[in-house]
Amino acid sequence: MQTGLNDILLAFGLTLVAGLSTGIGSVIALIAKKTDTRFLSLSLGLSAGVMIYVSFMELMPESVALLSGIYGGKLPSLFMLLAFFAGIGLIALIDNLVPDDENPHEIHTDNDPAPKLKRTAVMTAIAIGIHNFPEGLATFASALTDLEIALPIMFAIAIHNIPEGMAVSVPLYHSTGSKKKAFWMSFASGMAEPVGALAGFLFLLPFWTPTINALLLSFVSGIMVYISFDELLPGTERFGHHHYGVCGVILGMAVMAASLLLL
Repeated sequence: MQTGLNDILLAFGLTLVAGLSTGIGSVIALIAKKTDTRFLSLSLGLSAGVMIYVSFMELMPESVALLSGIYGGKLPSLFMLLAFFAGIGLIALIDNLVPDDENPHEIHTDNDPAPKLKRTAVMTAIAIGIHNFPEGLATFASALTDLEIALPIMFAIAIHNIPEGMAVSVPLYHSTGSKKKAFWMSFASGMAEPVGALAGFLFLLPFWTPTINALLLSFVSGIMVYISFDELLPGTERFGHHHYGVCGVILGMAVMAASLLLL
């Protein structure tokens, strides 16, 4: 592992770039002349498509590849899957601890869409912030392990952070009418990534191993897949634009596939 000062600063820099992309997505959404629920459904689907594609086509295979250099037989796949479902279990537990009347994943009888939109935006921001924390940790650790691994991961995370910023800012702006609140909420969710990198530097760097690095990639994948299926994709149905959501998923996968081919 590279632990020189320049390497550590570069690792922090990559993580910061990935986190700032959430704010970029927010700005793009807020400067649009007209935003409606079709755009919201498309952005939610786009975010889900990117995260699902990155998880299954980039992070999980990379995790297995790293583990294969350490363990033989079926252990790399077994450890990868255990970490993947542990990530799902963690975010599911957090989601379950949220009170039903504040959880946008639960069905409510309130017919006023503004509170629903606001709850969705806030809870999405919290969920994104939660999964951005280990993402930041993964980007930071990958940069210290191998820059060639870290750059695709940083780029992939930055790409999906842009629609995530949209997914937070658009409903919050619709429900509050405040562009400032919408921007800062999405920006704050992205800043969880450098906070995750800082936590890695302070607490995990002295004990870091390639195995922990590989398992963390799978762990992050589980979190992203859960958020995609439990929050983002149901959100496209909630606003009544199923096909926009599906188109967003396909577009997100296509964008991510193209970006990985160009690296």
